[in-house]
Amino acid sequence: MSGIGWRVHGDGRTVRTGGVVDIDERLSWPRTIGIGLQHIVAMFGATFLVPLITGFSPATTLFFSAIGTAAFLLITRNRLPSYLGSSFAFIAPIGAATASGGQSVALGGVLVTGALLAVVGLLVHVAGARWIDVVMPPVVTGTIVALIGFNLAPAAKNNFVEAPVTAVITLLAIILITVLFRGILGRLAILAGVLVGYAVAAVRGEVTFDAVRDAGWVGLPEFVTPTFDVGVLGLFLPVVFVLVAENVGHVKSVAAMTGRNLDPLTGRALLADGLATTLAGAGGGSGTTTYAENIGVMAATRVYSTAAYWVAAAGALVLSMSPKFGALIATIPAGVLGGATTMLYGMIGILGARIWVQNRVDFSDPVNLTTAAVALVIGIADFTWAAGELTFGGIALGTAAAIGIYHLMRSIAR
Repeated sequence: MSGIGWRVHGDGRTVRTGGVVDIDERLSWPRTIGIGLQHIVAMFGATFLVPLITGFSPATTLFFSAIGTAAFLLITRNRLPSYLGSSFAFIAPIGAATASGGQSVALGGVLVTGALLAVVGLLVHVAGARWIDVVMPPVVTGTIVALIGFNLAPAAKNNFVEAPVTAVITLLAIILITVLFRGILGRLAILAGVLVGYAVAAVRGEVTFDAVRDAGWVGLPEFVTPTFDVGVLGLFLPVVFVLVAENVGHVKSVAAMTGRNLDPLTGRALLADGLATTLAGAGGGSGTTTYAENIGVMAATRVYSTAAYWVAAAGALVLSMSPKFGALIATIPAGVLGGATTMLYGMIGILGARIWVQNRVDFSDPVNLTTAAVALVIGIADFTWAAGELTFGGIALGTAAAIGIYHLMRSIAR
């Protein structure tokens, strides 16, 4: 398949026994729209949490998420099903950059990150992806992902202590929904838990709706122009490595689910995500990445059709055009965010450990052990180092330590 177009799967109403709806197939349009709406729900909880945590506009972030998803589908020639939602890897650098120079400076960092990722995508498309595995073996990739999650722990605590009762109820709701429900509801435990916490916060008088009443029903989201400060760019460089790992992992996951060889699309996927992130940074949205949440929807429905993702992109675009909807999302209070992020940031950290386990990283090897040990402490303790106008935080230093220590020790060991 080289363009936009799908053949109907079977009778268009049901998935054949033991079969799947392939990438270039679709069900009837009413059913495809229904699957697309499930993708919106799946991505929504994580996508709106990032702008709420960082102070960005949820509507603007959703707008660029929709545009980025459509661009991703076009650039990958409609052959790689994916939704581009907000990347949690941007939370720490955006927070630090916003504190030092404001939102526009943070957007400059997002834009530069996207441009660098696009360059990586072009290199992979021309030279192949083998060099990524050489530069970032699983022990390094897992360490970088883990230290980003654990570095954010103080931010979760700050929100948690603002309204501890609401935060505890939110966290308990997420935990209980995760263990009590299977299928799509269990996969959406964070979103469902946030809804429970929001209801509790509203009853406790922690939510104000004045901005929602004043907002219009239809209108463009608020756009912000980026500015550039060399001093904060070092905060964003590690994010490129995380986005590379997430995109490569997404390509391999979809390939395993569909039985197709999608490796030739890796460069296009990285380029598309890079361009989507660049576009978001140019207008006020958070950086994007391919979403594991939507892989869960595909696994549950056995529908891998890219048609459903076009529906999801269109639906997200429509939602972003409602200022009232954006204002409603912005009313979510700190206590709810504290409960959700306590779970979420821990999950990001554990995803790093999952990379180690899945790739059977041998920690009896002192090279692997030292790489992870030193980098994690640097990241979790948030070491900082200033070099002229540049300031490097724990995530940047931990990333540099993971890559540098691994290759230094491995070369000496040889």
